[in-house]
Amino acid sequence: MDYFTSFSIKDLADILCVALLLFYIYKMMKRTGSLNMFIGIIIFIFIWMAVSQVLQMPMLGAILDKLIDVGALALIVLFADDIRRFFRSLGARTRTGRIYRWMFQHRMKGSTPPLHPIVGACSHLSASRTGALIVIKRNDEVDGLIQIGEKLDAELNQSLIENIFFKNTPLHDGAMVISNGRIESAACILPVSHKEDIPKQFGLRHRAALGIAQACDAIAVVVSEETGGISVFEEDKYDVDIKPDELETFLTNHI
Repeated sequence: MDYFTSFSIKDLADILCVALLLFYIYKMMKRTGSLNMFIGIIIFIFIWMAVSQVLQMPMLGAILDKLIDVGALALIVLFADDIRRFFRSLGARTRTGRIYRWMFQHRMKGSTPPLHPIVGACSHLSASRTGALIVIKRNDEVDGLIQIGEKLDAELNQSLIENIFFKNTPLHDGAMVISNGRIESAACILPVSHKEDIPKQFGLRHRAALGIAQACDAIAVVVSEETGGISVFEEDKYDVDIKPDELETFLTNHI
């Protein structure tokens, strides 16, 4: 009764903050395919609290305290990519991120790549059912996330994009990375997404596109070799089987 009598708005805010934090961690774990690990961590925390606070078992409680201390460091190592993605999204969606983009807008304008070569190449590749995977860098670096195939540093050209993804060329198998309006590299290997609710029709190209989009703020465009459909990926969202004009609209609004 004393506890409920002293219950204040600050305590309610504390409970809501913890609930929101757990909900965000739940969504993050579900997106990365680690939901079972999240449930296991929650169960372990409840056992630790019961042993230490309720049952007052000092020996077992001391052991679990040490495991909690080591486990916190292990979780930081295991989920380093998700933690980095959290702070990146926090800076991109808050007022601070908008102020930063406003201050450096004059520097960012010159780095916007031309869209017509990308859209035109995807349209022709879709018509011929030639598979393609194109990654368009924005603010985040991707060098630490992908395995670079061949450095090109070539002018962004529609014919060059189509020739690179032609089935008999040595660079067609892998992803092309476009940065600052130039083709930076080709035949790159991307991280594959482990999201649980990925559509079954997604092949390796689509999983790789979703993987790089989840890991950084790059945009990935996929042309399916089986159907010729064009798909675009940003963060953990994607649009499947879009038309070339819809692709151009998407890239115009997001780059």
